[in-house]
Amino acid sequence: MLGQLLLESCNISAFPEFLKSQENLEELDLSNNKISGAIPNWVWKKSLRYLNLANNHLSSLDQLLPNQSSTSSQTSLTRPICNLSQLRNFNASRNNLSGTIPNCLGKMNYLYLLDLQGNNFSGMLPKFSKAAQLQILKISENRLEGKLPRSLAECSHLEVLDVGNNKMNDTFPFWLEKLPYLTVLILRENRFYGQIKHRFVFPTLDVLDIASNQFSGELSIDFLQPTRLRSLKIGGNKLEGKLSRSLANCKALEVLDLGNNMVHDTFPFWLEKLPSLKVVILRANRFYGTITEFNTERGFPKLRILDIGSNKFSGDLSVEFLQSLKAMMQITNEDKAKRVYIGDDYYQDSVTIVNRGIEMFYQKVLTILTCLDLSSNSFHGRIPEEIQMLRSLKVLNLSYNSFSGEIPVAVQNLKDLESLDLSQNELSGKIPPQLTTLTFLEVLNLSYNPLS
Repeated sequence: MLGQLLLESCNISAFPEFLKSQENLEELDLSNNKISGAIPNWVWKKSLRYLNLANNHLSSLDQLLPNQSSTSSQTSLTRPICNLSQLRNFNASRNNLSGTIPNCLGKMNYLYLLDLQGNNFSGMLPKFSKAAQLQILKISENRLEGKLPRSLAECSHLEVLDVGNNKMNDTFPFWLEKLPYLTVLILRENRFYGQIKHRFVFPTLDVLDIASNQFSGELSIDFLQPTRLRSLKIGGNKLEGKLSRSLANCKALEVLDLGNNMVHDTFPFWLEKLPSLKVVILRANRFYGTITEFNTERGFPKLRILDIGSNKFSGDLSVEFLQSLKAMMQITNEDKAKRVYIGDDYYQDSVTIVNRGIEMFYQKVLTILTCLDLSSNSFHGRIPEEIQMLRSLKVLNLSYNSFSGEIPVAVQNLKDLESLDLSQNELSGKIPPQLTTLTFLEVLNLSYNPLS
């Protein structure tokens, strides 16, 4: 009898009828097809351990059936999916599934991967009281509400917890610190709230994404010991105060995004101590002061994206600052989009960059984008000729400042440039004809300058 059937990306539109007779089927992969409607109840009568239905058009997980063991006076209903007691891997992401998530999924002893992201599930997240083997739980991009079930702290093998893009309402789950293998924690775009005053003890965490919630108060996450944290995203909240210098203990940090908060501080020059830092987004806060105190010998050896737009920075655009951006001077294939592989799944970083007033989402950010955004500040003086050192730049935004003098002809040496925005400044003189040699340039905005 057939034990494994892989029909991924076969352009089929229905469950194959011949599967009904395959009693010993253990692995079934029908992902990336055009199957619509409800999942047939006969699927749940199999001895399936691996079931992948991702990227279809399914609308119903299963049909509620009368419980045969109940008396005639009872109206108890069962869900056929609960029959799959041996299920280990269940992926039904990117469908049109709705309703509540069956409670029995939280009671499956052997389940190690549950991926239901990108559907229309609503209600509460089930309690995971018996899912002792659960390693990966991804339920982002649904309409789930309520609090995170405390029973998740009993899932001692949990490595990935992604509940982003829902309507969950809770305080920060510090109780998850008990999990010895937690590597990825994503709470972004929910309704989490409250202050985050706590000593940060997640020794195994690589990724923490709590962006676009309602966290408030002093930005007082303290990293009192070295961590393996690689990506920290806390933007889009109501956090204020200064940026904790204990971040310097996060020697593995590659992505730091705290844009769209109320952080009031000077530029964090001490971030130069982080040797792997590739992305820094400080956009739309209350940072202030000049940017001149860089250690040009050390600098930022790997920084490819720096967005400090919409703050209160002032002063000249110093040559020392430009010289510190060492990774932007080199066109290299060394920095590739980094994936954190966890079991059979992975997390891949992404950032959102504001370009031409439009939020643009980048996933493979470390290969396709080198960006310097200083827009909407109070920088003044001339744009230094040394800007030409940043040869790998694809996006350069100096708009809404008070830069004066002529546009430096040296800009012609930024051969990879795709977007150049110098609008809303005090630039004068002629537009350099050498700009026509920038053959990759898609956007050129010089508006609102006294140019001739």
